[in-house]
Amino acid sequence: MSELLGTKVVSLGGGHGLATTLKSLRQLTQNITAIVTVADNGGSSGRLRREFPIFPPGDLRMALAALCGDDEWGRSWAEIMQYRFSGDGSMQGHAVGNILLAALWDRDVDPVKGLDRVASLLKVVGRVLPMAAVPLDIEGTFLTSIGRVVIRGQEQVATAHGTLDSLRILPESPPARPEALDAIARAQWITMGPGSWFTSVLPHFLVPQQRYALSQSTAKRIIVLNLDADPAIQGSEFAGSTPQEHLQIVGEYAPDMRWDYVIADTSVVRDMPLLQDQVAKMGGTLVVEDVRMAPGSVHHDPRKLTSVFAHIMSNSLVG
Repeated sequence: MSELLGTKVVSLGGGHGLATTLKSLRQLTQNITAIVTVADNGGSSGRLRREFPIFPPGDLRMALAALCGDDEWGRSWAEIMQYRFSGDGSMQGHAVGNILLAALWDRDVDPVKGLDRVASLLKVVGRVLPMAAVPLDIEGTFLTSIGRVVIRGQEQVATAHGTLDSLRILPESPPARPEALDAIARAQWITMGPGSWFTSVLPHFLVPQQRYALSQSTAKRIIVLNLDADPAIQGSEFAGSTPQEHLQIVGEYAPDMRWDYVIADTSVVRDMPLLQDQVAKMGGTLVVEDVRMAPGSVHHDPRKLTSVFAHIMSNSLVG
């Protein structure tokens, strides 16, 4: 896998799904750029965001921790960044990393400088960047048994019931960060997913400059499908939906995007020919492997994903 060490990879997403992908890819290359959604309005991030005019730090913090240096210094600082205060006071539930980022952003005008400073502290492999130049909100319109319902807020959209009719970000057409656009232009590989489909995946197509950069990129593209596509696993956004439905909605929001590979866990594939046909229509190849952490888990195993990514990227080099 040493031949992949300098491969330029851009990973898009947010939350635990993106963190898992980053943990996998960092075993293959040191040239990773994580582009992270910035619309979280829940938990510690939401509380800080209501108090300060800053990006929600949570997903950015998780990406930084996933890419921390693989030595005692990096691992110990990553653990500290993820630590949440206990007790019943105003600090209860806040992650140390969220507080640190909020402090740097409160002091400095440029949020990317704050991210880079923390990355230096953690000896991060690669770089972590926000999806847009301004904090965002997510608004979804859902078709329900009582009619069309508009729901605003990442936390609320992620847990909404009904069929998604439309999704938008506020403000609409926000500017992208030039650093993110440059990383996409230079990338050899672009990955998306797993993660919350409505709040971590699709929003990346709603930033016009970023979507255009993605469509123009010469990089090969990989989608990692969620594990909660299994109808037996409920309680997650888009749970019970088929892999084909996950891909269909990507096609609706990014119809001009080609996808070279789609990774699906063996347990979520119910109709192989139908899924292969769907992937082929998107210009890609279906890769079906066991990537689940354990039977019944909705989490990917980073080590298994590393193996799949290595196989795909190495074969591409040979081809």
